[in-house]
Amino acid sequence: MVFYFCSMKKLLSYLLTPVFFVVFGLVLIIFHPVLWSLHHLFGYAGLKRGISVLNLCLMRTTNILGTSYKFNKPFAIPAHRPLIIVTNHQSMYDIPPIIWYMRKHHPKFVSKKELGKGIPSVSYNLVHGGSALIDRKDGKSALREIGKLGSYVEKHHRAAVIFPEGTRSRDGHPKPFKPMGLKMLLKKAPSALIIPISINNSWKLVRYGKFPMGIGARVTFDVHRPMENTGNVDTLIQKIETAVTSGINSFK
Repeated sequence: MVFYFCSMKKLLSYLLTPVFFVVFGLVLIIFHPVLWSLHHLFGYAGLKRGISVLNLCLMRTTNILGTSYKFNKPFAIPAHRPLIIVTNHQSMYDIPPIIWYMRKHHPKFVSKKELGKGIPSVSYNLVHGGSALIDRKDGKSALREIGKLGSYVEKHHRAAVIFPEGTRSRDGHPKPFKPMGLKMLLKKAPSALIIPISINNSWKLVRYGKFPMGIGARVTFDVHRPMENTGNVDTLIQKIETAVTSGINSFK
């Protein structure tokens, strides 16, 4: 019976995935000229509003696959203070909910430079929206770009989002933190409040690889108690990692 259910579920995923890809792609294509226009007419404020709506729409496209989202934020987070959001990484579908649910904090990402070209809407936002595009093969230049992002969020009271695992977890199991990028952000944004977040079940959207998409994922984001950037940096990073990993249970 279980085998039959799993087989039917995967068959349904084969049927729904092409529909999802078409709708997801159309959203990106349609929003690209919209973002360009908002940016040129209203500057950063226009681009930011367009990006927020874009990512809400991208989240809604995954509803085609039966995906649901729950963002648990039990702690008050000041709106006009620099933030460093530290979270695990399970799929590219982690990003739209963070942008939407944390939109009043203007989240900016540390992303690989390859994403800065060729992707409608996404590349435009990464290049013009204040995020850091890094070359993973060049550690020194990557740290410089992350440092620039830290200085940017410190100056403008925005949020830097970093995935310290470095790569996505394919099965939900957390990977050990690679601390250098986070250390640079903490150095360049010393007044930033640190916000640990645990993401669960977004890996199930890509559990079969690129095709088909997984269906019925219940994706959750759990925001932990904010931390101040005080004391020993290595000890602080250990506390952040413990907070993030303590809330990951999607592999169990």
